[in-house]
Amino acid sequence: MIEDLLTIASDAVAHARKLGADAVEASVADSRSTDVEIRDGRIEKLEGAEGRRIGLTVFSGKSSATISGSVLTKEAIHRLAENALAMARLAPPNPYAGVAEPELLANSFPNLDLVSGKLPDAASLERMAREVEQAALSVSGVSKSGGASASSGDRSSAIVISNGFAQGHRRTGTSFSVSAITGEGTGMERDYDYSSAVHFDDLRPVESVGLEAGRRAARRLNSRKVKSQAVPIVFDKRVAASLIGHMLGAISGSAIARGTSFLKDHLGQQIFSEGVTIVEDPFIPRGLASRAFDGDGLARVKRNIVDCGVLTTWLLDLRSARQLDLRPTGHGSGTSNIYVKPGEASREELLRDIAQGFYVTEMIGSSVNMVTGDYSRGASGFWIENGELTYPVSEVTIAGNLKNMYLHVTPANDLEFRSSVNAPTCRVEGLTIAGL
Repeated sequence: MIEDLLTIASDAVAHARKLGADAVEASVADSRSTDVEIRDGRIEKLEGAEGRRIGLTVFSGKSSATISGSVLTKEAIHRLAENALAMARLAPPNPYAGVAEPELLANSFPNLDLVSGKLPDAASLERMAREVEQAALSVSGVSKSGGASASSGDRSSAIVISNGFAQGHRRTGTSFSVSAITGEGTGMERDYDYSSAVHFDDLRPVESVGLEAGRRAARRLNSRKVKSQAVPIVFDKRVAASLIGHMLGAISGSAIARGTSFLKDHLGQQIFSEGVTIVEDPFIPRGLASRAFDGDGLARVKRNIVDCGVLTTWLLDLRSARQLDLRPTGHGSGTSNIYVKPGEASREELLRDIAQGFYVTEMIGSSVNMVTGDYSRGASGFWIENGELTYPVSEVTIAGNLKNMYLHVTPANDLEFRSSVNAPTCRVEGLTIAGL
């Protein structure tokens, strides 16, 4: 499969070069996926998709054009290349455009074990969705299902660039989730759980996911509101990663080049507390975002993005690196396997000395000003009294400024890898709750 995709991409690059293009990038993908959605035991969605697609970027001097298509015959690909070159010659020049210099290209491609030996078919996915929903509904206090789903996918891709880069990549994945509802009418509350993995055998047991979703929903029954106040806030590990997501957006090359980031002047400075180290590791075997090279053909690198609280790098693709006159960091297609190193304290130890506080289990909506760092998000969770989780809380807003919040983050030791960005439970001081 990969060899076939590489041949198609190579032909597109060769034809565009023959027509007079100064540089060319071609990416070809072949994907297959199946999705099932269940609600109250009835199928609401059963969808399968298969397709191939090519994307072609052609450079004429410093001008470029990108075009894509789904017909991959030789004639169609040649016509695509001709149209792309014609468009590039009409486009305005960009002084930062162009393919990577050969010395920057990835030249090591470790086996990351990203292809599962088993992928469930539609009948198996339907069975998983039914089982996870039934498990959630079996929990006392759960009144109805918010829906369950299961999906699988298999995607192969190849990138060929006129600078000599030519590599393929294949990844599989399976996931399932369920949402449970407790209460009735205006008193209804919901919660969820899920599992996602590259390899089918690495998924959590279906029943345990359903039971966890049901228990989480049941604990939120009879939620209360609280008065507006400033208290310590503890972010459950399911939502703590969202704090890191805001930082990743703020240190992206495009945001720094535009000057639209609250961290634009903070490279090499302390932005988190000293106990926080944030790692990017593209080479985790079976990792949900593992990959040896980016969309520009540049090598991925394992690095501490934040080292003992100090911001060490921007996330630079080719264009933003040239604009900033810096070396690219291999982020031409996003980040890979970001995680906050676990701290020394347990979750219970983070809670122990909190007389009054808020434990957040779900974030709702978002109002984050990436220029100033001002932060305001709806939240629900549990009230903390004397170090213990007590009654459920809903309909509150958390407000603060990310620059100040980051300086007061304390991570727990309960890190789990469940997505492409992961964090343990995190305690943050100096936030305000807007409630009653």
